[in-house]
Amino acid sequence: MSIKTKITLGLLAMLALVSVLGGYAFYTVQRLDRGSRNILQDNFYSVELGQNMLQALDRVEAAPAQLDVFRRHLTREAGNITEPGEREVVDSLTQNLAVYQGLLDAGAPVVERQAALSLLRDQTHRMVKLNTNALARKNEQANQSAERVERYLFSFIVLSLLLGLMLLLSVPEAAVGPVRKLQSSLQHAADHDFRATIPLESHDEFGQLGRVFNRMLVQLQEYRRSTLAELLTERNRVASIVSGLDEGLLLLDENRRVLLANPVACELLGLPAERLVGRPAAEVALENDLLREILTPLDVDAARREQAVADAPLLRIAQQGEEAFYRLAVQELVSYNEARDKMEFVGQILTLRNVSDFKKLDQVKSNFLATVSHELKTPLSSIHLNAKLLQDERLPAEERGRVAGFIRQETQRLQRMVAELLDVSRLDAGAGIQLDLRATSLADVVTYAAATVQAQLDDKQLRLHVQLPADLPLARADVEKTTWVLINLLSNAIRYSPAGEALTVRAQAADQSVRVSVQDRGPGIAAVHHDKIFQRFAQIPDKAGYRGGSGLGLSIAREFINAQGGRLWVESELGSGSTFHFTLPVASVPAN
Repeated sequence: MSIKTKITLGLLAMLALVSVLGGYAFYTVQRLDRGSRNILQDNFYSVELGQNMLQALDRVEAAPAQLDVFRRHLTREAGNITEPGEREVVDSLTQNLAVYQGLLDAGAPVVERQAALSLLRDQTHRMVKLNTNALARKNEQANQSAERVERYLFSFIVLSLLLGLMLLLSVPEAAVGPVRKLQSSLQHAADHDFRATIPLESHDEFGQLGRVFNRMLVQLQEYRRSTLAELLTERNRVASIVSGLDEGLLLLDENRRVLLANPVACELLGLPAERLVGRPAAEVALENDLLREILTPLDVDAARREQAVADAPLLRIAQQGEEAFYRLAVQELVSYNEARDKMEFVGQILTLRNVSDFKKLDQVKSNFLATVSHELKTPLSSIHLNAKLLQDERLPAEERGRVAGFIRQETQRLQRMVAELLDVSRLDAGAGIQLDLRATSLADVVTYAAATVQAQLDDKQLRLHVQLPADLPLARADVEKTTWVLINLLSNAIRYSPAGEALTVRAQAADQSVRVSVQDRGPGIAAVHHDKIFQRFAQIPDKAGYRGGSGLGLSIAREFINAQGGRLWVESELGSGSTFHFTLPVASVPAN
C-alpha cells in the first residue's frame, strides 16, 4: 500500500467517525426536543386552562359573566384531551355547568348554587391534577431517556476517540518513519560514512527512494576509494613544502576551519598542530589572543577586507625575551565550480612574515629625526626672534648687548642639547638617560625659563605672572632638563593663548616635593585627551584646527620628570584653559 493511500484511508476513517458521531447527536437532540414540545402542547396547556377555569369560578358569584369565560376554557379543554379519564372529567364538568346555569337562571337559593359551584371546582381540580401527574410522569420518562442517550453518546465518543487516537499514531508514523531512516542515512553520508544504507522494508514511494539512495551510496564509496590515495599523495607533498617555509602559515576553508598550520605558525600561536587543525578558527581564537588579533581584519565584508588587512598594525610577539614584529598577509582562494559554472570562494591562506629588523630600523630613524626636530625647535625660535630684534637699527646699544647675550645662551644650549639627544633616543630602547641631580633652586629655573620665552611673550602681547614663595625649598633635580621642561610648557601655553591674555607660573611646597604649575587661558583640553597628549606623536586639534608641533614635547617632558622621581600631569576643561603641573622631590638638607 502506498503512503498516499494510507493517509487517504486514515482521513476517510476520521471523517466517517465525525459524521456518525454528529448524526447520532443530532438525532437524539431532535427526539428530546420533540418530546419536550409534546409535553408543553398537551398537558401543560390543559393545566393552564384549568387554572383559568378556577379563577373564573372564584369570581362568578360577583360577576356572572365569568361563567362564559369558564365555558370558553372548558370548550378548549375538550379539544385537548390527552390522558386516560380526562374525557369523563370534561363531560362531567359540562353537565354540572349546565346544572349550575339552570340554578342561576331560576334564581335558586345561594346554598344550592354554592353546592353546584363547589362541585365544578372539585372536578376542575381533578382535571388539573390529572394533567399535572401526567407532566411529572412524562418528565421522568424524558429524564430517563436523556440519561440513556447520554450513556450511549459517551460510549460512542470514547470509542471514536480510541479509534481516532489509533489512526493518529499509526498514519503519521507510517509517513514519517521512512523519512527518519532517510534522514539518518543522509546524516551519515554528510559525515563521510557511506556504509549506512536505508533498510528496504516496503515497496511504496519510500522503498523506491531507498533503493535509489543506496545505489548512490555505493557509487560514492567507490569514487572515494579511487581518489583517496591521489589526494593523500598531493596533500603530503604540499604539507612538506609548507612545513619548510620560514613564515607562519595557516590554511582556512570557506567556513574558517583550520585545515593546515605549519610549525612556524604553531610556535607563534603557542599551540600544537593537534589543537589547531580541524577546529573552527573562531573557536581557537576564544582561547588564543594572537589568533583573535589575526582574525580581526578578516571580519569585515569582502570588498573592504584587502584594505583592512593592509591597514592592520604589525603584530607584536614576544620571542626569546625580545619583541618581534610580524606582518599579516591574506590570500583569498577561489575555485571554479563546474556544476554552477562560476568561481567560488573556497578558503584563505594567512601568512605571518617577520619584519622585526625593518621595524627596528624604521623606528630608530623616525624617533631620531622627530626628536631632533622638536628638541631644536624651541631654541631656534628664540634665536630667530632675537636676531630679528638685532636688525632693528633703532634698538639701543645696551638692548643689543642683552639680545646678543640671549642668542649666545641659546646657542650654547643648542650645543648641549645636541649631546643630550643621544640620551633621549635611548629612552625607547630602555637604556635610560643620564641625569645630573643636585639641589636646585626652582626660582632660578623659573627666572631663566621666563627670560628665554620673553621674546615670544612680547611678540604675542602676553603677560607672564610669576608667583614664587620666599621659603620655597630646594628641589633635587637636573637643572638643564627641568629648565627644558618648563620652557616647553611655557612655549605650549604661549602657542595656545589668545593675544593679550596673561600666563601664570607658580611654585609651592607639597609634602616631600615641590610643585611647579603653568596656567594659561587657552581653549582647554577635553578630559578624554588628558592622557593621550603625553603619548608620542599625539595630535589633538583645537577649535581652530591647529595641531601644534610634532607631538613629542610633552612625551619627552614627562620622561624627564619621571626620570627625576617626579610626576607631570594636566588639569583642564574645554573653554577654561589648562594648567600643567610637575613635581620634583625636595632636596635633602645635610645635617650640621
